[in-house]
Amino acid sequence: MDCGPDHKSFRRLNAMHLLMIGTPYELVVRNSRVSERTLRLWVCRFNTCGIDGLIHRSGAGRPRILQHEEIAARILPVVEDPSLAGQTHWTARKLCGWLNENLEAELSYRTVVRYLHEHDYKRKIPRPMPEPPDRDAWEDKRDAFAGELLGLLEDEGCEVFFGDEAGFEGDPRPRQKWVKRGSRPTVGYHGGHVRQNVVGAVNPRDGQLVSLIVPHNDTEVFQAFLDTMAEEVPDQGKPIWLVLDNASWHHSNSLNWHHIKPLYLPPYSPDFNPIERLWQHLKSHYLAGFITKQSEELADKLEASIKQLLSMPETVQSVCRTHSE
Repeated sequence: MDCGPDHKSFRRLNAMHLLMIGTPYELVVRNSRVSERTLRLWVCRFNTCGIDGLIHRSGAGRPRILQHEEIAARILPVVEDPSLAGQTHWTARKLCGWLNENLEAELSYRTVVRYLHEHDYKRKIPRPMPEPPDRDAWEDKRDAFAGELLGLLEDEGCEVFFGDEAGFEGDPRPRQKWVKRGSRPTVGYHGGHVRQNVVGAVNPRDGQLVSLIVPHNDTEVFQAFLDTMAEEVPDQGKPIWLVLDNASWHHSNSLNWHHIKPLYLPPYSPDFNPIERLWQHLKSHYLAGFITKQSEELADKLEASIKQLLSMPETVQSVCRTHSE
């Protein structure tokens, strides 16, 4: 294959060589694995342009309508804030129509979607969150907390855990699955109220996870979790921080924190807590499609799933990776 720059060029040149040494035409077609029409086209190119006519060259394709810088400057701000275009919500088709009308650019639907994918955009359902009474003060508080948290995460002299509680139901929300086109998949449900809760804390730096499966959440249950965490994360001479939301039982004066230091998130800031992603990972990868009306079966499934996660700290690290890493 040294006579050609790539496999396609080699096949074409080899076919011409076989024809020139007298190999029957039908045998050359079979050897080259092409149709007779394609082989005749190769012969015409060879007779017209010589060897250069058989060298494969990928086509340049259509030129881009908008360069990356233009997309970042003209399209992405409108995607982030539809109000700039007098809109409240975008669909890709609606955005495509607005761009063609206002930017005077002939963009197809597929082109608009490709441009968004190139800039790491994808469709996601926003998480409902109460609107803060004073948004400016709320954003200032978040900015101050983010600086403090990043400082702790970058400090090798301390360990930072993120804690939270999550509920798991016997009739979980249906998840996407692969099905044959045209089919109408269904998933059963019992309509009961089987539920188990998990309280946990994760260290994104090394993937350590501490968790308890509990029937409910209150001060007594949270104290049991703190006792467990104090045993599994012993005092080794450097501060151990536990980042938490503002649930009432997290602020109880009767709590014994042992050697753990609490750090409370600003209101309406679950996005600062990476363990939220771990709960979603647990639900989508381990409990999707699992249905039961027995509380004990749900607890057993949760226990097995968490044990599997505990054996894969690298997965926990990946899911809970923070902005400091």
